[in-house]
Amino acid sequence: MTHYEVLFIIPNRFTDDEAKTVSANVEKIIADGGGNVTLREYWGKKRLAYEIKHNAFGYYSLFEFDLEGKNLAKIDTALRLSTDVLRHQVVVKKMKSEEALAKEAKIRAKIESKKVANGKKQEEKTKISSQSSAASKTSSKDDKRVDLKDLDEKLEGILNAKDLI
Repeated sequence: MTHYEVLFIIPNRFTDDEAKTVSANVEKIIADGGGNVTLREYWGKKRLAYEIKHNAFGYYSLFEFDLEGKNLAKIDTALRLSTDVLRHQVVVKKMKSEEALAKEAKIRAKIESKKVANGKKQEEKTKISSQSSAASKTSSKDDKRVDLKDLDEKLEGILNAKDLI
């Protein structure tokens, strides 16, 4: 048996729950074709690089599966004829060892923790900026108004200064 990977895009006309159902249907197509799905990843809704059949967004899903090579054509044809799948790509995938899978999981966890930390930093910046804008509003109310005559005198002093150049 050969190890394959299929990445497919589900059209935007479906809701998120319906897209997950379509993804389950694709998994059923693979199982009916004699394949054994070993990895399922649902990536969710993403913007497409270019419109496909008037769709600017799509739901991405990735499966890895084991299958006899002679049955791949049946699965490929079924996915191509399916109206629930915009595009799909099936490639031969090298099997990963347990060490490689553990290393990838560690990297994913690290990336997720950085995303969470960046989200917290962004929240703090927003909170600080809202506090500073509120403080500036209150301080502007407390500020004394500057007289126009005082400003004119300061401007004249600056313009008459000989050491400007």
